[in-house]
Amino acid sequence: MKKIILKSTFMLLALSLLTFTSCSDDDENTTGNSVTYDLSERSNSGVSGTVEFVELTDGQVQIELDLSGTLNGNTHPAHVHMNSAAFGGGILISLDPVDGSTGSSVTIVSTKDDGSSFDFSMVENLDAYVNVHKSASELDVVVAQGDIGSNLLTGEETTYNLNTVDIAGIDGSITFKERKNNFTLAVIELNGTPDGGMHPAHIHMNSAAETGGIWYSFNPVDGSSGVSNSDIRATDGGMALTYNDVITVDGYVNVHLSATELGTIVAQGDIGVNELTGESITYTLDEKDVAGISGEIKFEERKNGSILATIQLVGTPNGGMHPAHIHENDAATGGPIAVTFNPVVGDTGISKTTIRNLDDGSSFNYTSISSFNGYVNVHLSATELGTIVAQGNIGIN
Repeated sequence: MKKIILKSTFMLLALSLLTFTSCSDDDENTTGNSVTYDLSERSNSGVSGTVEFVELTDGQVQIELDLSGTLNGNTHPAHVHMNSAAFGGGILISLDPVDGSTGSSVTIVSTKDDGSSFDFSMVENLDAYVNVHKSASELDVVVAQGDIGSNLLTGEETTYNLNTVDIAGIDGSITFKERKNNFTLAVIELNGTPDGGMHPAHIHMNSAAETGGIWYSFNPVDGSSGVSNSDIRATDGGMALTYNDVITVDGYVNVHLSATELGTIVAQGDIGVNELTGESITYTLDEKDVAGISGEIKFEERKNGSILATIQLVGTPNGGMHPAHIHENDAATGGPIAVTFNPVVGDTGISKTTIRNLDDGSSFNYTSISSFNGYVNVHLSATELGTIVAQGNIGIN
């Protein structure tokens, strides 16, 4: 009996020594340098986790996937891809598949799939992302994903509102997020988009009140989620763009109903230097020659000093288009046109105009308004300019 106990004790001691030696060997194989990135759930998979890059003493790199939410019996192919997840790209490094029963995968590499060298010093500046797929036969279904290396976000971001335009109930925001490589992750998030819809979206030049050509095309907004993720690296014309270029652009964002209905805008917002500062001044527009039409004009300051002028009238007839202007002097004196607004739409009673200069080209910005000697006229129509439907003094008047 004593011999059996002694033998058992010796075996346990030997096993413990073996385990300790193995752990010690693992530690000795690493330099202590490692970097870890998050992998987020995709496709409502319930799968998420991390990928860790560990530098080994022999110069190789150990890539460890550690996921939760995987199921016994499943095997998940995984790869390091070029570019960011929003941009998409080919496979850089093929990883050993994730075992669904453990959620783990360990791959040791010293080269990329194309045979070029790969070492730990490259990881933090790697323009890449990691995909974990549902199965070898369903590679198009990504269950977990994460940007790595130079695509990591710095934490700097800027958000702009996207307001309802042609379809009630659809609005949201766009957030521009800075990456380590100075590129930009653009995230559009909308409320009220219909399931199954795909909504083209673009940055246009100038302000929304002025309109302009397409500067950059986003990935379409998925109507089922209301989300679009895009990686901004260059304009559609090929001009390189940094994060600072994007958040200082003279532009606006349009989200359209569909690729065949681009004329229907579901959400819109000014961005960059066209963002409003919050400073504004409002003047009353009184009824004049047509009973029941009156309202106000609001001047709002943009970041670049230019002006968003919004006329809002009540009582305008449906189908009407009402020319409007700033005139010099006060209304009682009368004077020539200084600024021409976009016409007031009778159906809505609204006109929006960006003012950057007077009609003669001379400088005019938000700080000019309060000292300007002028008044506003809104006319019945382009052929009936003598009939003034609303009028009000502005500036020093």
